[in-house]
Amino acid sequence: MLRDSYAEDKVFAEIIQLVRKMGPGLAEIDQYLEDDELFQLIRADFSKRWKNTLLTGRNSTPVEVVLRMLVVKRLYGYSYEETERIVNDSLTLRQFCRLYLNEAPDSKTIMRWNNLLRGETLEKFNGRVAELAVKHKITKGKKLRTDGTVVESNIHPPSDSRQLADSVRVLERTVQRARKVSQAIRAVVKGTGTQLTRKARELARSIGENAKKKVEAAKETGRQLYRKLVEQTEEIVSQARQTLPHLYKMSDKYAKRLVSTLENFIPLTEQVIDQTKRRVFQNEQVPAQKKIVSIFEPHTDIICRGKETKPVEYGRKIWLDEVDGGIVSRYCILDGNPPDAQQWQPSLKAHQKLFHHPPQQASADRGVYSPDNEQLAQKMGVQRVILPQPGYKSKQRKTLESRKWFVNGRKWHAGVEGRISVLKRAHGLERCLDHGENGFHRWVGWGIIAGNLAVMGRAT
Repeated sequence: MLRDSYAEDKVFAEIIQLVRKMGPGLAEIDQYLEDDELFQLIRADFSKRWKNTLLTGRNSTPVEVVLRMLVVKRLYGYSYEETERIVNDSLTLRQFCRLYLNEAPDSKTIMRWNNLLRGETLEKFNGRVAELAVKHKITKGKKLRTDGTVVESNIHPPSDSRQLADSVRVLERTVQRARKVSQAIRAVVKGTGTQLTRKARELARSIGENAKKKVEAAKETGRQLYRKLVEQTEEIVSQARQTLPHLYKMSDKYAKRLVSTLENFIPLTEQVIDQTKRRVFQNEQVPAQKKIVSIFEPHTDIICRGKETKPVEYGRKIWLDEVDGGIVSRYCILDGNPPDAQQWQPSLKAHQKLFHHPPQQASADRGVYSPDNEQLAQKMGVQRVILPQPGYKSKQRKTLESRKWFVNGRKWHAGVEGRISVLKRAHGLERCLDHGENGFHRWVGWGIIAGNLAVMGRAT
């Protein structure tokens, strides 16, 4: 049964009087998390863990404890294991997490509860945090600066050979596990142990070493190696497909997990085989939006933003709206690499919805500029539109962009890069360590929420 919180502990209340109080920042965050709307958002997702979570079963870890431990995790950049250990060892964090003298939930428990949260829930959570920032006069929403960045997926540098080898490893391991639970599967699928995996890994390594050679003969050698690797991958895909009908007849949970694994990885493996054949054997340029760069994180996009240090990035592009006071009022995880100019209108409309008035000043980088975007902002009531025009500028445009308010607006806008840097360095938005698309949304959401709470803790 889902519990909301632990009962207050009088013994703990006496003990906590003997130690140092919470720091002012943490104490402020503690007060913000008392908000019932924030609590109910998280509770609504947790209540869907099982069909009768709200009615039956043993008492769960309280929602309040899990929520606050997840905040602590991202606020300080801890792992799940570190969060469990440090909260257990700290009377201050026990007080903050409302844990009192109870034992902290273990790392796997925290992870399971976190996995129940939806990306949409954390977007609403962040919106409510922004509303609290307005209520406590940390921001008035008078200024808006908006920019994009990339959060990388936790994958190795992609290559078709390594993806094929990974596909063989996952499918062969799953097929061999299936053989152990069914005589019928053993009759149609031969036992290979890790034979195919070992061969695939060796072929992938040979392909990588061969690719470093610049001589013409190396290209043909590479094609031959790829052909062998593709044949091995197709062989294990065939075995996996022969395994599925027999697993469908089984009703135990273990068989269902095997079915889920095969149904997930077989289509991804076939996609890797297809793009390898097109690229290596047919010399075809496969469009970036149709490529898969990781079978483990298939949501990963190939993003080219023209940056000298990172010409190609593998992850997802996110768009951030920051208002005065340092609060990220809205974030959006984009599909692919759409033009920045398309994000201007959603940013202005979201600001209007949250603050019930347009910003007095709105700014973005050159990639967002267009006459339509400028006119849109002016029609919505933005007094100062800071959108520098790229390329050739007329004399009239140069005069506009040299005005003091425009120059000062550009200087203020530069601060959004600092905000992105803090989110990456302190709150984990450099690289997503969660798995899957839902995990990516959760990772980004908690990082931005933690960043906002840290700003609000310092501001008051």
